[in-house]
Amino acid sequence: MKKQIIMGKQKTLSQRLGVIIASLVLITPLLTHSAEHKPRKQPPASPALCSNADSLASLKCSRGASSVFDNNGRLWLAWAFGGHVYVNFSDNKGKSYSSPSVVNKIPEAIAAKAESPVRIVVDNKGRLFVTWTLKLAKRFSGHIRFSRSTDGGKHFSAPLTVNDHLELTSHRFQSMAVNDRGDIFIAWLDKRDLLAAKKAGKPYTGAAVYYTYSDNQGLSFHPNIKISDSSCECCRTAMTMDKDGLPVILWRHIFGKNSRDHALVKLMNKDRVGNVRRASFDNWQVDGCPHHGPAISSSDEGIYHLTWFNNAPERHGLFYASSKDQGKTVSSPLSYGNYQSGASHPQVLSSGENIYLLWKEFDGKQSSLMTMSSSDKGNIWSVPKVLLQSSSANEHPLLIHDGQQVYAAWHRRGEDYRLLALKK
Repeated sequence: MKKQIIMGKQKTLSQRLGVIIASLVLITPLLTHSAEHKPRKQPPASPALCSNADSLASLKCSRGASSVFDNNGRLWLAWAFGGHVYVNFSDNKGKSYSSPSVVNKIPEAIAAKAESPVRIVVDNKGRLFVTWTLKLAKRFSGHIRFSRSTDGGKHFSAPLTVNDHLELTSHRFQSMAVNDRGDIFIAWLDKRDLLAAKKAGKPYTGAAVYYTYSDNQGLSFHPNIKISDSSCECCRTAMTMDKDGLPVILWRHIFGKNSRDHALVKLMNKDRVGNVRRASFDNWQVDGCPHHGPAISSSDEGIYHLTWFNNAPERHGLFYASSKDQGKTVSSPLSYGNYQSGASHPQVLSSGENIYLLWKEFDGKQSSLMTMSSSDKGNIWSVPKVLLQSSSANEHPLLIHDGQQVYAAWHRRGEDYRLLALKK
């Protein structure tokens, strides 16, 4: 049985206190914790199984894993372990996996966790494309790395750096998508303009969003193109492919002095950025990065489905909205999830008229993987459902589909990579 879930205003004193507590938890260490409101303890950092991991690559003990199905229903995984990125596959929906192939032969410092996992996409010819962040010597600095395989994951090309600005600063939090023509698009947060402004003695707020693309299946990439200044510094970018084979990019943006809402842009062609549109209007005023990026999925008919987290005093929690006109207007947001249980890190996926939402909640002792769905393009929604619970460290969940079935993908360190089929 389904019911309409309607966003309501939070007015009680206890809920307002909840806003303060959640704000402090989410933006630490950029803001100072109140002595009276300490954040909840998170699950243990990692099981004993992974504390003394040997030199053999282990998916169970990996970090920053992500997954995707190819056109034949094969599940591909990319993940980091011991200075390398690895890729392997499963032909039985995660019951067993192939031996991993190493992507970068030479080990390097890899930043792969939480908001910035390893990313993998597959084109319709079965070519694999992988991207990750190389950590540099300075804190919060990095380069966006890329490699490809044209032989079914047996061998990978030598990694190349896709950001063409190579000074020691931040190029991180990348997203990637590939269209039916095999064109690869990568977008990320970039601080080259902040670096230049500091050298010139000029003010600059936040970071910027840049992108690049390859039209030769990853052999090389075109010069970087700036989408916008004033993005939030440490929230993941999100990308989906529109029905015309051009990407739509969503990120947390800084509007005005410090309103951390979301912005959206549609590429007009591979080299031309469309108008940047404001996608959320929660007016969360915070001088710091929440480490909490949005998600986006475009339907076959070109409807954009968006989800995000915000923590403004009068409008906070998880939200879902849609746009039928390429982001020019956005529907009235739907509030969902249990804010008092730390509802966070949402994902969205559209499949025909079915829309799926996935997120995490944490009650102070264990994390819960939550889901709800709509079978009529987001008008009526099912009640939230608990898929899985965990008292150990776990990564942010993903939504993936094999063309017929939608799955929640979740990895708990020290355990197998899990796929959970979602009901329509």
